[in-house]
Amino acid sequence: MNVFNKIQAQLQSIYDLGGPVVILMLALSVLSLGVILWKVWQFYRLGVGRNAQITNAITEWDAGNQDMAETELAKSRNSLSNALQSRQVNGPKTRIEAKASAHIAKLESGFRVLDSIAQIAPLLGLFGTVLGMIDAFQALQQAGNSVDPSLLAGGIWVALLTTAAGLAVAMPTSLVLTFFDSRVARERVLAESAIESRFAARVA
Repeated sequence: MNVFNKIQAQLQSIYDLGGPVVILMLALSVLSLGVILWKVWQFYRLGVGRNAQITNAITEWDAGNQDMAETELAKSRNSLSNALQSRQVNGPKTRIEAKASAHIAKLESGFRVLDSIAQIAPLLGLFGTVLGMIDAFQALQQAGNSVDPSLLAGGIWVALLTTAAGLAVAMPTSLVLTFFDSRVARERVLAESAIESRFAARVA
């Protein structure tokens, strides 16, 4: 209960400092971190980036060595190899392409969430800044002739805090999303190359 009270007090202090916008920003940061950790675990589990065996298989297909290519695929820890295994070798090309597309789609899951956070967080921060500036100038108007410059400066500082928070959430999220997207792009190119080599070898 004591821990709960501390968390509640901390959230209250954050709310008092930046208002509900900062609380929303905190929620977005937690969501972003959760999705990023999930994607890291998923990429590791599916063997993303472990392309050596599939690359070797492509080389063997290009050389006309079907059996050696199958051996390389069997050693691969990349789940893309499941769409290229021998049990599908006599199947239609479209079926293997569909399996590869499903693999890519699985890797891209969660990207829209990260992209939305990267786009919404700065706008939400700007919205909080506008609200804060309104409060600051309202306080300035109410003060009349007895204007305290520190009051205005304090209001502006608090208002700008939400913009900084929005950028702090958006920038790392955008960078990580770009990294994930580049890995998926490599995976897509690898899949296309492997499928073409597999069926070129079959025709030959």
